Amino acid sequence: MARWSWLLVLAAGLATAQDQKMVRIGVTKIVSHAALDADEKGFEAALASAGFKEGVNVRYDRQNAQGDLEKARAIAEKFEKDKVDLVHSIATPTSQAVVKAIRKIPVVFSSISDPVDAGVVPKDSAPGKKTGSNVTGVSDMWPVQLQMETYAKFVPKAKSWGTIFNPAEANSVTHVKAMREAAKALGLQLLEVTVAKSSEVEQAAASLVGKVQAIAITSDNTTVANIAAIARVCDKHKIALFAGDVDSVPRGAIAAYGMDYFLVGYAAGKKAALVLKGVKPGDIPWGPVEKFSLVINQKAAKAQGVTVSPDLLKKADKVLE
Repeated sequence: MARWSWLLVLAAGLATAQDQKMVRIGVTKIVSHAALDADEKGFEAALASAGFKEGVNVRYDRQNAQGDLEKARAIAEKFEKDKVDLVHSIATPTSQAVVKAIRKIPVVFSSISDPVDAGVVPKDSAPGKKTGSNVTGVSDMWPVQLQMETYAKFVPKAKSWGTIFNPAEANSVTHVKAMREAAKALGLQLLEVTVAKSSEVEQAAASLVGKVQAIAITSDNTTVANIAAIARVCDKHKIALFAGDVDSVPRGAIAAYGMDYFLVGYAAGKKAALVLKGVKPGDIPWGPVEKFSLVINQKAAKAQGVTVSPDLLKKADKVLE
């Protein structure tokens, strides 16, 4: 009995020593905006709840590519050179850079619309399946058809809609394609305006004035990072603005039927915790987040000349006054 007790004490001591080993995690995101920042916080919260706490046994190297694809590649190469223990790649462009530069270090991605199409996971990998590689993570594919159906109910008379996106982002191209199909099914006209950088977003919104009655922003990091600039144009010209992520609603959108990006990051963080405890990333299935919420901003609706029906307010998970 005494022998077993000694072994248990020894095992507990070894586990404690392992827990206290400083783990280095490289974090890379394409740009800073409310949704991606919430993702990052959720990821770290999940790791903390699993016993991996910053300053105790985790050290984060947080990097922001600031919308620059070359910088995203340089960050990925830095993590490879530094031999970090794990990489958390947030958003499609940064994840694409990471999987090109890193082959052996575990990678956990989040906030990617279509990781298969983006080349982040193998072509034969489906949601809920193991990748067999050094990569796993969480997809944020939006329910585009349901979103457009919902937003159309806010402004039933609006037949001309606009969207703004950066075609260099694979996630944006995927979502805009789905928006086209949804608009066609609803009998709506969709006018698309492209941008290459943040400084072009407000002018792109201005170019839609007089042409559209509503604007819906897709999963595009360039435009989401500048949603406030789009909202200024929409407020001034009474154009209804809708977002796909709930974090953009307080920044000027009338509504979003989408996901809480803190939960996206949290789900990815749970996968990262498994990796840090010894599970191979290729043995951890990747998959989507499936919980969506309807959030409405009454102040934005008033500014943009929209009266939200009692029925929509009743269906909302949260209403901002």
